[in-house]
Formats: sequence, C-alpha cells, structure tokens
Amino acid sequence: MSFSQLAPKIETEIFYPESDGKPMADNTKQFDLITNIVQNLRTWYQNEPNVFIAGDLLWYPIEKNNKIAKAPDVMVAFGRPKGYRGSYKQWLEDDIAPQVVFEIRSPSNKDTEMEEKFQFYQDHQVEEYYLYDPDKSQLKGWLRGTNQLHSIVPMNGWKSPKLGIRFELVDTELYLYHPNGSRFTSHEEENNARQAEKQRADMAEAKLAHLQSLLAQKGISLTKENILDT
Repeated sequence: MSFSQLAPKIETEIFYPESDGKPMADNTKQFDLITNIVQNLRTWYQNEPNVFIAGDLLWYPIEKNNKIAKAPDVMVAFGRPKGYRGSYKQWLEDDIAPQVVFEIRSPSNKDTEMEEKFQFYQDHQVEEYYLYDPDKSQLKGWLRGTNQLHSIVPMNGWKSPKLGIRFELVDTELYLYHPNGSRFTSHEEENNARQAEKQRADMAEAKLAHLQSLLAQKGISLTKENILDT
C-alpha cells in the first residue's frame, strides 16, 4: 500500500468571493434606481426583523460551489433576519432563496448576460423577478407558477403578491407605490421634505417667540407648556 493511500484526505476550504468584480451601476440613473428601491423597501420593512433586503450582494445558492453565483441589483428574502453579510450563502440562511429580485438594465448588459440571469433565477426558485430598462423605458416581470417563471402581462399597474408594491410606467418613467398607496420617494425628495419640516418648525418657534415678547410687555408669561395645558 502506498503512502498516498494511507495519507488522510485533506479538504481545502472553499473561498467565496464577496465581489464579482463588476460595478454596481454603469451610470447615475441606474444607481439611483437601485438605491431608491433598496432604501424604500428597507424603510417599509424597518419594523419587520425577518425581512432581509440588499443591493448588489453576491448570492451563492449551492454549498461548496463558488462558481454558481449572481448579484441581483436588489434582493428580498422573507424569513431571514436583517444584518451584515458579505455575501448571501443560501445554505447558511435555512436554505431560503431570495423570493423577489430586481434588475435595472444598464447599457453594458448584453442579451446573453440577461438570459443567464433569468435562467439563474429560474433555476434557484425566485418567486418574482422584475426587470426595468430605463433607456428603453421597458418594464418586464415574471411570476413563478408550476415551478416556472411566467411572464406577467401587462406589467403596468401590476401589484407584487409578495411585496404589495404597485408598478406604474408613466410618460416613460417608472413609479413604484407602497401597499398604502404612497409613492416611493427619492433621497432628494426625503431631504427636501425634512428641510421643509424644519422650516415649518423654525417658523412656529419664531412666531411663538414673537407672541411671547408681545405678551411679556403686558406682564403675561406664555410658554409651550401653557399652550398645551389650555
């Protein structure tokens, strides 16, 4: 018997890269759409501890296979806790595949690349897949049924069964709406809203200070507590 037959077999640890070497987005339009979807979904599910939402995160569906992986622009995994991940290793996530994925197509995406992504999502049990091409104003969607992803027609006005969000394509622009009917807001819109609210608060404070000054001249003391007590 040779030494090689007697020597114990040593398994090498498999390395799972946390980046596919590709940029998250090719342009600001694509980047803004991706981050807008991620942030709005995270805000909506902020009080749900077991809804994991990520953007451009590598998903490995099969243990000990680091060759099969994709990084959806947006993924949503129900039944998985929030928290940091360098990648989404499905076997460490109770074997739960992300149920919903979004792709925002960029000019550099070839048809073959998009076909590979579709097949990956088809093979690995994605329940809802949404693809938007901002340059062509083209919106597509697929819903799983009988173990296959079937095209959703029409997509305009479609409401996601898992997320409850509504898709509207208006004048070549995509708008998404939360289950309560409110529209997804951009970072700029949220910032403007915060600034407007601060302005209103500052104006209210200024008016109160002016009124306090007028009343003080007449020997009357007015505070916020006085107003709340009346």
